[in-house]
Amino acid sequence: MNEYPAMIATVNHVEPVPRRIRAFLGGEKVLDTTRALYVWEWPYYPQYYIPLADVRRDLLIPESHTQQTGRGVAEPHELRAGGTHRPHAARLLTDSPIGGLTGTVRFDWAALDAWFEEDEQVFVHPRSPYVRVDALRSNRPVRVELEGVVLADSASPVMVFETGLPTRYYLSRTDVDFGHLIPTDTVTACPYKGTTSGYWSILTGDTVHQDLAWAYDFPTRQLLPIAGLIAFYNEKVDIFLDGQQLERPQTHFFPADDSRKAGIAREATSRAEHR
Repeated sequence: MNEYPAMIATVNHVEPVPRRIRAFLGGEKVLDTTRALYVWEWPYYPQYYIPLADVRRDLLIPESHTQQTGRGVAEPHELRAGGTHRPHAARLLTDSPIGGLTGTVRFDWAALDAWFEEDEQVFVHPRSPYVRVDALRSNRPVRVELEGVVLADSASPVMVFETGLPTRYYLSRTDVDFGHLIPTDTVTACPYKGTTSGYWSILTGDTVHQDLAWAYDFPTRQLLPIAGLIAFYNEKVDIFLDGQQLERPQTHFFPADDSRKAGIAREATSRAEHR
C-alpha cells in the first residue's frame, strides 16, 4: 500500500468540464466549448473530449479510415489551420459504448499551439479535478544521500504533497552540495507546477546518475513556495526525514528497480511532450 493518496479515477471514467475550453493552431481558434468532457484514458489524468458542434469543422480533414479505440470507433482527421498541417491530430468518435462520447472529438494535445481553461493557459495535459497539490513549509530536517554521499541537508524544506505521488522535498540551494551536481539540458513540464528551469545529474565516484534533481524558478502561482528550490527523485536517492531513512517509493512513471524497490520518475508526461 502506498504511503500517499492514490488516484481514484478508473479508465474510461467521464465527467463534465465546468470550464470554458479553447485551443488554437496557427493563430486560429480550433475549438471553443463549455461542454467538454473529462475522459480518463488511464488513471492518472484525463483528456478533453470536445463536442463536434464546438469545433471548427472546416479545419478538420478526414483521413478516410476508421480506428477501434478503447472508447469506440473513431475517424482520424488531419488538422489544417493558419497554414499549418497536423496529420492524425484529431479523432472523431462515431460510435462509442460510453455514454455521451459519440460525436465528440479527441485532439492530440501537442498538435495544437495552445490550450486554455477560461483565460488561463494550460500546459502538458488537462488538470485533473481529483488532484490536489500543496506546497507547505516545514522545520522537519531532511537529508538527501546517494551511495553514502550527502547531497543536501536542510532544516527548512518545502514539502509538496500531490495526489498520486510521494511527497517531494524542495530544499534551499544553500543546503545543496553542488559539487556533486552536473547541470543538464533536460526540461520537463507539469500542468500543476509549470516548466522546470534546471535539471541536474548526480556524480558519485565515477558514476553519473542521470537527471535526478530539478528546480522550478518560476512555478505556477499556486506553487510559489517552491520557487528556486531543488528537489530530488525519491525513487533514486536516499531521503532521511527527522533522522529516519524513508523507503524508496515505487511510482507509475518508470519500471520498478527490484534490487532497491524503486523506480525512476518523471513528472506528468514523457520528455517528448515537454517544451
